[in-house]
Amino acid sequence: MGEADRMQAEPMLDERSYAQAQACVHCGLCLPVCPTYTETGLEADSPRGRIYLIKAMADGRVEATENVLQHLDLCLDCRACEPACPSDIAYHLLIERQRSASADDAAHRGRVMRWLTHGVFTRPWRMKLALIVPRLLQTVGLWDVATAVSSKLIPGSMGRMMKLLPGTGPIWPGALATRYPAQGERKMTVGLHTGCVGSVLDNETNRVAVALLRRMGCEVVVPRGQRCCGAIHHHGGDPQTAAQMAQRNARAFADCDAVVSCAGGCGAMLKEYDELLGEAGEAIANKTRDICELLASLDPPPPPHRLERTVVYHDSCHLAHAQGVVDPPRALLGMIEGLRVVELQEAGMCCGAAGTYNLTQPDMADTLAKRKLDDIVASGASVCVSGNIGCTMQIAAEAKRRGVELAVAHPVELLHEAYFGGTSPSQSSA
Repeated sequence: MGEADRMQAEPMLDERSYAQAQACVHCGLCLPVCPTYTETGLEADSPRGRIYLIKAMADGRVEATENVLQHLDLCLDCRACEPACPSDIAYHLLIERQRSASADDAAHRGRVMRWLTHGVFTRPWRMKLALIVPRLLQTVGLWDVATAVSSKLIPGSMGRMMKLLPGTGPIWPGALATRYPAQGERKMTVGLHTGCVGSVLDNETNRVAVALLRRMGCEVVVPRGQRCCGAIHHHGGDPQTAAQMAQRNARAFADCDAVVSCAGGCGAMLKEYDELLGEAGEAIANKTRDICELLASLDPPPPPHRLERTVVYHDSCHLAHAQGVVDPPRALLGMIEGLRVVELQEAGMCCGAAGTYNLTQPDMADTLAKRKLDDIVASGASVCVSGNIGCTMQIAAEAKRRGVELAVAHPVELLHEAYFGGTSPSQSSA
């Protein structure tokens, strides 16, 4: 089949992504860093094998059978293969394009879950409404009982969502103010992307980030017009809706000198708005920074308070592999007197969260969560630090399931404690 015939008969891959598939030289360097391949040992569960399947589907040599789609759906899109690839293949373009082409099949196979992930998780008001009853049960001390009962009565992903929910939190999380002045001379205006899940389940991390940015001389704005970054839709095969969200965010943050995110997954999506919007997305993509990345660039002074504890740092996949942000969080933690930072044996191996993957692929997600917690326990640390809410929820849930005493935190939480002592985020942001 010629090139023209292929593009006309099977538009699953656009010209750019098809060129990426052709660039694979089948060297196998991606295999040992791929979480699913290291667990199953199957070529079809490796980046190299999936590239072959996707290209063969685009060429019309392989049909999109249930078995083929299962191998492709098992991919976490963690992008650990990309830094390992000598051909610099942007693997995510391939897997995301394939999922977009197969979106109708995916929706048919999981309509309820797709509605929850795309229609509830990405809309903070709906999430807050959905969490009122669970938060009330937590307040009166009945949540553990409800979770135990649900594991027997509520099968599948709904029961898993209950176990992943952090054990404490406000019944109705309050919104941040729209503007916070810098302390001292203003260096820049920073727009905070609060995240859809993060703004509901972990808004204290956003408040901590605001306090730290202000201390470093940043004016912080939190535009009301911002929306979900679009990652859930984009990774789930709906780039059109993701592009609409990207357009709203591009307008909301147009007047900011920098855009900052506290979630590795959201930040990676924001930094790739040029892929979604072309030139219209370049401005926000170029000025987006992870919170640790930006703080480290502001030449922060040494924190005044000591923290006597041992922590281990887990690299969020989209922070490390997609954004390339590896050193800044470690450098910031290294500034804290008394804090001992130890490294994980497999710091960059996915924990199994991967956005909504732990809901749609529970078996592999559980296997990877166990593997990650085993490494954390072996490190001897009492605190696990990670820059992505999905990772912290996944690791905390696995620790609770196994009865392991482990605190889980974002790097900025420790930084806030080191700079402000016991002051609450709301007080330090006042």
